[in-house]
Amino acid sequence: MYNSFMINQEVASIFTQMAELFEFLGDPNDKFKIRAYQNVAVTIESLPEPIDKLFSENRLLGIKGIGQGIAAKIEEYIDNGEIEEFEMLKRAVPKGIFDLFAVPSLGPKRVKQLNVELGVDSIASLKEAVDKGLVQNLAGFGEKSAKKILEGIELRLNVSERRPIGEVFLTVKMILSEMKKCKDLKDVVAAGSFRRAEESVGDVDILATGDITKTEKIMKIFCELPMVAHILGSGDTKSSIITKDGLQVDFRLVLPDQFGSALQYFTGSKQHNVELRTIAKNRGYKISEYGFFNGEKLIASKTEEECYNSLGMQYIPPELRSNTGEIEAAQKNALPKLIEVDDISGDLHTHSLWSDGNNTIEEMALAAQNLGYEYIALTDHSPSLRVANGLNHERLIKKKSEIDALNEKLKIKILFGTEVDILADGSVDYPDEILSKFDVVVASIHSRFNQDNTERLLKAMQNPYVHIIGHPSGRMIGRRKPYELDYEMVFKEAANTGTILEINGQHLRLDLQDFYIREAKRWNCMFSIDSDSHSIANLELMELGVRWARRGWCEKKDVVNTLDLKKLRQILKKSK
Repeated sequence: MYNSFMINQEVASIFTQMAELFEFLGDPNDKFKIRAYQNVAVTIESLPEPIDKLFSENRLLGIKGIGQGIAAKIEEYIDNGEIEEFEMLKRAVPKGIFDLFAVPSLGPKRVKQLNVELGVDSIASLKEAVDKGLVQNLAGFGEKSAKKILEGIELRLNVSERRPIGEVFLTVKMILSEMKKCKDLKDVVAAGSFRRAEESVGDVDILATGDITKTEKIMKIFCELPMVAHILGSGDTKSSIITKDGLQVDFRLVLPDQFGSALQYFTGSKQHNVELRTIAKNRGYKISEYGFFNGEKLIASKTEEECYNSLGMQYIPPELRSNTGEIEAAQKNALPKLIEVDDISGDLHTHSLWSDGNNTIEEMALAAQNLGYEYIALTDHSPSLRVANGLNHERLIKKKSEIDALNEKLKIKILFGTEVDILADGSVDYPDEILSKFDVVVASIHSRFNQDNTERLLKAMQNPYVHIIGHPSGRMIGRRKPYELDYEMVFKEAANTGTILEINGQHLRLDLQDFYIREAKRWNCMFSIDSDSHSIANLELMELGVRWARRGWCEKKDVVNTLDLKKLRQILKKSK
């Protein structure tokens, strides 16, 4: 699914950017086109089938929002790898404009105003204009807006040379999938920060081993992958490319007997590897990407397991390699058995067309069934979140009726759920009479991010019908900082009330943060790992959530949605 749905994301991204560019250029005649491109981007991203397959079967024009003009552009991308209109639009604006679009609190219209009135055409020139007090004096801005812009710039610059792992996740998975098809390769693994599941990544290193007599053929396959935009270099043991979404990927061929030591070396982290070298030196050993040596004698190199074992410690999973206690635990053979993707039995936080999702309940359920899940909870929004088309009581009754009918015919069990808003005073957005009807209640904060929200969360957890606190810190990677919380009080109350804390796998959230997951474990908190998916394609972000949970040292026993449905129901009933 990673491979086939990648093109949907690429095309959707182009239409989104085209809408932004038209809005920036500001021709009143383009209003219809802007809306059409915005809508079709959402439609394409949530399609249940790859768009090139729909095109080849002449089914594009049957999709809502895709007329002859848009279909022609999709065909152009499938045939040529680009859309000429998009290329022309990019040439019509300064190169830094896309960076400005990505600054939180700005949009194409405000970027246009800044560009026309102040000549702002990059992040640097925007910051300079704010520092000089120029932005504050513009109509519609002011001191408060300037402060938000500076905060947005800071967030943007923090990930400018690195990108959220979720932005590159499907691209890297697709590359791995394609290269694993090569019969001359035995092992293909992404290393570095991607393998450690850091929240942001730089360039991606992929290591492979196999038939070293076929290097020319292997490198040719890599350099001709469909997502390649530019080849930076290609040799016998290393090739580097830039993908269509701007990611640099280095592909390295390693001798089979050195694969373990090379993978350990290139996975890092730097701090972890420095500590390993210190331990090795104290034993009289030397370690490098070519092997672990005692003098001139090679003692380990084929597998990572034997490399770690040679230093008197158990194998350390890549997500833990940050030099935050994992080495000491490994020396005592005390590392936990971390949760695996295959341990997940269902997803407890997803959305459908009933609120702000892009697929029907049945489509979401069938996609979850294809992932091997026993159950899925459809947790559409509550009424106060109007922008997300939250459900009133009348619509809830209709939704419940649809779920009941589907449960009669589908193998997977659909749970009647809600993501209910935590209001300003800590109460939630449905009365207890309605909350009691749900199988799963996820309570989340969607407003007032600039205040301490500890009391709001504490009061919500005291509600007997709230099972899960969704995305507890409210952060959005590169867009919004976590709101203030007294985490110790939150974890203590979660443990006391039996409220489950969500580990949200949505790629811009990854919330709770990994170090808070580890702290919450010390308070014996329970977790739910969820995709927060608004489309069938994003259900697979569960893997990100699991890998993030592993960074927090989570085991299968810590996560409620590893349980079968019967045991899950018991936990939800007993937890409050």
